[in-house]
Amino acid sequence: MIRRHRAAALLLAPFVVLFGAVFVLPIGYAVYQSLFRVRRSGLGLGPAETVFAGLSNYARVFADSAFVGSVLRVLAFGLVQVPVMLGLALLLALVLDSRVARFGRFFRLAYFLPFAIPGVIAAVLWSFLYVPGISPLVAFGENAGAKVDFLSADTILWSIGNIVTWSWTGYNMVILHTSLRSIPRELFEAAEVDGCSGLRIAWHIKIPLLRPSLTLTGVFSIIGTLQLFGEPMVLRPMASVISGGYTPVMLSYQAAFGLNDYNFAAAIAVVLALATFVFSYGFLRLSSRGT
Repeated sequence: MIRRHRAAALLLAPFVVLFGAVFVLPIGYAVYQSLFRVRRSGLGLGPAETVFAGLSNYARVFADSAFVGSVLRVLAFGLVQVPVMLGLALLLALVLDSRVARFGRFFRLAYFLPFAIPGVIAAVLWSFLYVPGISPLVAFGENAGAKVDFLSADTILWSIGNIVTWSWTGYNMVILHTSLRSIPRELFEAAEVDGCSGLRIAWHIKIPLLRPSLTLTGVFSIIGTLQLFGEPMVLRPMASVISGGYTPVMLSYQAAFGLNDYNFAAAIAVVLALATFVFSYGFLRLSSRGT
């Protein structure tokens, strides 16, 4: 028994060390930094002094209208973008798993290919389709009598959502399609013998059995929504409506590297980490009902 425990500890040691180094320690240091602030004397020209601030940085976070607005913005973004993306991923997975599908390997690769492009590069590529004057989409709309500004205040959030959906639908499709391939084929054959059509098999058998995978992709999508950063950051020079605090992560970045207020930025990061945990846990609890 002792040898087994030692062997298990030895196998787990590399993971525990890496987990502590890249996850626990950074979070702990952020919490520590969020409890202090820099005080300057002499109208800000004197020497800086780091003093204990308690929870005052967190009070600043919740009193900051820019932070509240950025959180509401990403929540509205997630309520629309996440269901659309997962719905498309589920539809593609079901189509590829159907018997009428042909060239399955080619289309799996084609759907997954956008994920292989880094998010920043994808945002740069899509920006050429959004900027008036060089965008063929904008030119086509103008020629058709329908002027569309993808970078306006009313459309920019959904333009960002289009980039995220294009980048991540294939990734989620691969997860769902892999889960579909692990379902015993005998279940589908028995349903066909009973007279079930392909649509009824998908709705009554495949989708219910995909519930764990849908929950997993949903959690990943919620985390990614709250961490939205790269796409709006790339589009910011071309869209004046994207402010430095457009998303919570951008606000933290601006506080740290724009205003040199690292303690306030740390407090934003801690609050965002807690919000991510709350929303993810709530989604898991909601998904586990009835199981």
